[in-house]
Amino acid sequence: MNEPRIRFENIAKRYGALTVLDNPDIPCNGKVMNEPMVRFENVTKRYGALTVLNELNLSIARNEKVCIIGPSGSGKTTVLRMLMTLERINGGVIWVDGEPLTHVQKGDRMVLASDRHLRRVRGKIGMVFQHFNLFPHMTALQNCMEAPVSVLGLPKKDAEARAAELLDMVGLSDKKNHFPIQLSGGQKQRVAIARALAMRPKVMLFDEVTSALDPELIGEVLSVIRTLGAEHDLTMLMVTHQMGFAKEFSDRVCFFYDGKIIEQGPPDQLLGNPQNERTRQFLSAVLEAK
Repeated sequence: MNEPRIRFENIAKRYGALTVLDNPDIPCNGKVMNEPMVRFENVTKRYGALTVLNELNLSIARNEKVCIIGPSGSGKTTVLRMLMTLERINGGVIWVDGEPLTHVQKGDRMVLASDRHLRRVRGKIGMVFQHFNLFPHMTALQNCMEAPVSVLGLPKKDAEARAAELLDMVGLSDKKNHFPIQLSGGQKQRVAIARALAMRPKVMLFDEVTSALDPELIGEVLSVIRTLGAEHDLTMLMVTHQMGFAKEFSDRVCFFYDGKIIEQGPPDQLLGNPQNERTRQFLSAVLEAK
């Protein structure tokens, strides 16, 4: 008889970054809020006899910004390509937004997912590549409209409005009718960022997005990424050799070597006082190269 008619127990409520009531374990739309946005669970990738990633375990929180560093061949880009399903994994499971990317649950076991499932979950992820990969026969505006129209079925008028808004956000509203050949490298990369955002992803991947740019153009691209991180609720995973930017931008830095995470931690700690000898050697070499 003394049981209350209404009882609030461990309820969580947030408005953006503001926590009004705090219990992160309360489900929201069927998902636990403190569940990682991306999780690699014992993921292995091999090319023949070569093991590129060896039972990788990595969790990335919602809205966390993680930079991946390491020498060539350490498996950095493979992590991003597997998230985009451009590479099939040989073992383990990748989870995105609370559900497996490459598998589905069938009874008490995991089985490989259908192409339809892959496309649906992959739709939560956007990727910006090292070499832009813009359609050369399309204007900047058309590049940003293509996927929302053809993949999402968005009406052309709505897709055009979305594309124009995003090009304005990356500072290219005056270039929307230009073709890629008429754009600088930095402008092409900013179009590529706008194009990825046009799909409204929850996760953004950046693969060495400044490595193909002239030094004076790097800043304009990093500025756009910096703004995205500050003003938008996006989980961001970035492979980079820009150590200064990684230190300023990321919540966590992961050092990859020989297909494994050798060391990880807050950027000030890992980049300023690395504990692993191989990490120290890599950072020393990068700084000397500059």
